[in-house]
Amino acid sequence: MDLILWRHADAHPMLDGQSDLERPLTPKGERQAKSMAAWLNQRLTRSTQVLVSPAMRTQETARALGRSFKTSAALQPLASVDNLLVAVHWPASDEPVLVVGHQPTVGLVASQLLSGISQPWHVKKAAVWWLRSCERSGQGTLLAVQAVDFL
Repeated sequence: MDLILWRHADAHPMLDGQSDLERPLTPKGERQAKSMAAWLNQRLTRSTQVLVSPAMRTQETARALGRSFKTSAALQPLASVDNLLVAVHWPASDEPVLVVGHQPTVGLVASQLLSGISQPWHVKKAAVWWLRSCERSGQGTLLAVQAVDFL
């Protein structure tokens, strides 16, 4: 199984009276999302399932792909590693799954699957970490890390 973790692009800070879920992307974030979406669309299969947090910034990031996606409350800000892994059916999904989510969850998931220990690894805004399950160990193998700075 391939699990692609995509942290949302740059978003505006929270304003007074606004909830965290209502924060939109900045113009820079819109450019980042489009750039990374172009990179992803060259590599993702048509059958890739896309799961997205309900937050506005992740929804806007995912829309840059131009693909249909499913919103999952299990991916909301501060979601647990276990909730995310259950939502994506790790490691049993027959198809690749792309998650558009948040820090610290995406970093914690990457560290858990790659090292076996949940640690607060930093994932840059709009960056992608592409993992593949290893049938023997149940952990993951890192296939790629891509940041918009290098596109």
